[in-house]
Amino acid sequence: MAQSNVASRLEGTGAHALELDDVARHFGALVAFSDVSMRIAAGERRAVLGSNGAGKTTLFNAITGDFMPTAGRIRFFGEDITSMPTHERIRRGLRRTYQISQLFARMSVLNSVFLACRGVSRNRFSLLRPGLSDATMAQAELILNAVHLDAYRDTLVAALSHGQQRQLEIALALAGAPRFILFDEPAAGLSPTERHDLVAILNALPKHIGYIIIEHDLDVALRVSEYVSMMHNGRVFKEGTPAEIEADPQVQDIYLGGRHHG
Repeated sequence: MAQSNVASRLEGTGAHALELDDVARHFGALVAFSDVSMRIAAGERRAVLGSNGAGKTTLFNAITGDFMPTAGRIRFFGEDITSMPTHERIRRGLRRTYQISQLFARMSVLNSVFLACRGVSRNRFSLLRPGLSDATMAQAELILNAVHLDAYRDTLVAALSHGQQRQLEIALALAGAPRFILFDEPAAGLSPTERHDLVAILNALPKHIGYIIIEHDLDVALRVSEYVSMMHNGRVFKEGTPAEIEADPQVQDIYLGGRHHG
């Protein structure tokens, strides 16, 4: 893949949702990732791929503020958020999901989404019970429909299948009109049918919501992304379209173990 293709995406700032300039994160002598630079347009769907230990999840943690970067700069819609606490990034429209589910098992599906919507609304400290015409409750209902969980609105979270819980995590990330979402391995542990449903959900998200997806399931990642950044040994070593990445010999050797040769 021509380096000029990568370089052209790094020129200027323009209408970018996310800009990373030489971002790094070290843990003492351990380098989780280093010199990562990306430009991701508003509404763009990007996949970040790589084998275990490539630094993908730590990169997510630096973007969301769970870990502050050791070096470099991060901008979100033009605003420098490098040192900003996580809750301020959330207020600005940045969301994420996690590899390990973080759900309230004894709460209903609808109430889980309602609380997520209330938590980022102006009325988040109100003690009033929502009425039938409550705007936040209506938003929660719409989100459940978007992630194909409207039939389970009154089901306890603990009673959902693993795949449905992953769908609920996406619903929580959609609360409060996000501008950009980081999806951390949403297809992990899903059946083929559930993965197919996940692809449909992600592809049907409103076009103004951009996202980055980290995913070990290459087929899922390439079906829901417009552009791919490959990481290896803590660095971005290749970028391109899904077709370019899938056909690249270096990607096949390093990430796929040659399985896609031919």
